[in-house]
Amino acid sequence: MPLRPVSTVGALADALRSRVLSGEIAPGTPLPEQELAASYGVARPTVREALAVLVHEGLLRRERNRSAYVPEVTLADLDDLMYVRRPLEDLMAQAVAGRRVPAAEAALGRMAALPAEALWSESVAEHMALHEALIEAVGSPRLERLYGVLAAETRLGLVRLREVYEDRDVLVREHRALLDAIAGGTAEEARAAVAAHLGHSWGGGA
Repeated sequence: MPLRPVSTVGALADALRSRVLSGEIAPGTPLPEQELAASYGVARPTVREALAVLVHEGLLRRERNRSAYVPEVTLADLDDLMYVRRPLEDLMAQAVAGRRVPAAEAALGRMAALPAEALWSESVAEHMALHEALIEAVGSPRLERLYGVLAAETRLGLVRLREVYEDRDVLVREHRALLDAIAGGTAEEARAAVAAHLGHSWGGGA
């Protein structure tokens, strides 16, 4: 079956998403529709639709009489995010302990295969895919929905880690150790491994 071509709106949304998740567009930076239209050579309605996609994803915020912008996610926000995320991942560890999750392994493989010059947004995408695959392996639609609510803030939080993980191999090794611990351990051992993995500060892991 042939692939459908990517729409102009989708292509622009992809380009802006990559810039946001690579940290190229800093929090608070306004994204005026007219400037984006001129920069990308597209019509303003196209820009408006692309921005709406990212607003819906939680990666941009739009307020009345103000251009869309990347929301600031503070360290206090991230600490609170982890406070909510930990019990969800603890439930995952109990349910998934003792088995491999092919989709998580595949995400780690893609992360490891990224070239040195790859944008940080590509690491963010595979990082999120790995953790989401673990959650989905539980088989609980409600757990998936709860975890999905945290996705945008988690992605924005991961932008902070690009300087910590200048060597992507460190990120790969940490997640290899996590998947091995979950697959090879008891429920309690898996829970301990997940807690340790999430126990880093946002200056040193996620």
